Amino acid sequence: MKSKYKCHRKENIMLKKNLLTLASLTIAGVLPLAQAADQSNDDRWHTDKVQDTRWYIAPFGSFVRTGGDRKADDGWGGGMGIGKMINDHFNVEMKGFYEDFGGVNGPWSLTGGTADVQYYLFRDKFSPYAVIGAGGMNTCASANCGATVIGEAGAGFTYEVHDNFLLRSDVRYRYSNNLNAQVQPGTDEFHDMTVNVGFVVPFGAKPKPVERPVEPVAVAPVRDCSTQDADSDGVNDCLDRCPGTMQGTKVDNTGCPVRLILKGQHFKYNSAELTLNAQSILDGVANNLVSYPQKNDIEVQGHTSSEGSNSYNLKLSQRRAQSVVDYLKMKGVTNRLIAKGYGEGQPVADNGTEEGRSENRRVELIWIEQ
Repeated sequence: MKSKYKCHRKENIMLKKNLLTLASLTIAGVLPLAQAADQSNDDRWHTDKVQDTRWYIAPFGSFVRTGGDRKADDGWGGGMGIGKMINDHFNVEMKGFYEDFGGVNGPWSLTGGTADVQYYLFRDKFSPYAVIGAGGMNTCASANCGATVIGEAGAGFTYEVHDNFLLRSDVRYRYSNNLNAQVQPGTDEFHDMTVNVGFVVPFGAKPKPVERPVEPVAVAPVRDCSTQDADSDGVNDCLDRCPGTMQGTKVDNTGCPVRLILKGQHFKYNSAELTLNAQSILDGVANNLVSYPQKNDIEVQGHTSSEGSNSYNLKLSQRRAQSVVDYLKMKGVTNRLIAKGYGEGQPVADNGTEEGRSENRRVELIWIEQ
């Protein structure tokens, strides 16, 4: 008989080491998984379900794999838990149990209870969880009895058969200390494993998802701009990227300015000094550029008729272009303005007639593409 339990003890010493390793890995491994599950399932849970916070009872049966220091056989037991679902992940539970098995020193009986905390990775039909518990029990080996403190750690799962009936099973490592009671001569510390199988019966109806009415999205009225052209530039307002273009400006197919030709008597005779009429026109140009700013650089071109020498006309056209640039800057235009005189080199009409020469005396604003 002694050789049998000596062999059994060696096996259980190895079991104790394995159980300690398993418990450590279980606790260390479950927490990262729980965090990952929380991140991956949180949106689905809160979106599709409401929290189940019902009370429940949980009867169970147990198989006990005893540690070698007990010099005992494996045994059986059972008990009952009363618990509450706290939120999406946590249950708390009070559990009582009774277990017995035979041994060298006679029959053993364990009667006690624990307070458990269960952490569910997620709640679904199949729901895995980790569990830790602490409590106490009365330990008897034959006629020797003593108070014992215990701690448990393990992992398990529930499987929902019905809203009010779930199957449950877990495996736990249990550490127990008899507090110098010497129930088993030689040691007061024991390391056992329990396998629990039972079911959970929640009280009351399971909360159902709350159907919230979908509020209609307010649709802003669509303005019919297909036939509107507020700035009269020939591009309807639906396509106009540069609203408020000054009248008379040549624009591209998006309504943005390309060229503005200022015709008429803008300068005093043989001078770069702006006339009052020219200043009035340029005031409108400046207001438009300030009100509807474009980031484009603008080249201000000066042109003359063919009267006078070519070199003189070139210098005169440069001074006149610079005069326009200076005036627009004074009025607050922030675009980069480039003055450039072209003299009589780019006529747009016949210099042989007064009407043609009048057309050629002009200032042009050219928007430079970026």
